[in-house]
Amino acid sequence: MQVAILSDMHVPGQADALPDAFAERVADADHVVHAGDFGSLDALARVRSLADELTAVYGNADPAEVPLPAVASTAVGGVAFVVSHGEVNPVERAVVHRAEGIVKHRDDWLDAVADVARTRAAVADLDAPLVGVAGHSHEVEDEVHEGVRVLNPGSATAAGPAERATMMTAEVADGEVDVTVHEA
Repeated sequence: MQVAILSDMHVPGQADALPDAFAERVADADHVVHAGDFGSLDALARVRSLADELTAVYGNADPAEVPLPAVASTAVGGVAFVVSHGEVNPVERAVVHRAEGIVKHRDDWLDAVADVARTRAAVADLDAPLVGVAGHSHEVEDEVHEGVRVLNPGSATAAGPAERATMMTAEVADGEVDVTVHEA
């Protein structure tokens, strides 16, 4: 199955629209994962209109009326995807009370995404290879952190500080994930 992974569009605040090449990838995907910061209800509606299946969360720059959860999960091709935005580590905030769980550095971000993914997988009894997807930094990441594959597709519209528009696609089958980064 083909999964389109994107985040941090910031439409219309920092960009006019999702690039056409990315809209085509979203429309062609079997499932779409969006890690927040659509920027508007119109941007969310655009992605929803393109996606056959959508798993999405709100980000810190989304207006309050965006009707999305802070964390979402889905299983695709024998893989569990847990999606959050990545600006806060709610597990650390609830359990450790250190710095209120606010993500300040890359290591904090990796911890936040992995912690949220592991916690959601445990609570939802997701028994499959685990991928945590988040955005917020606008920087592309693909790394295994503490046993969790962590993905950040960057900014789909090159919203600052990103220097280029990026997204990911993942071919997912039999518990395996093959990720490709795309630029527009």
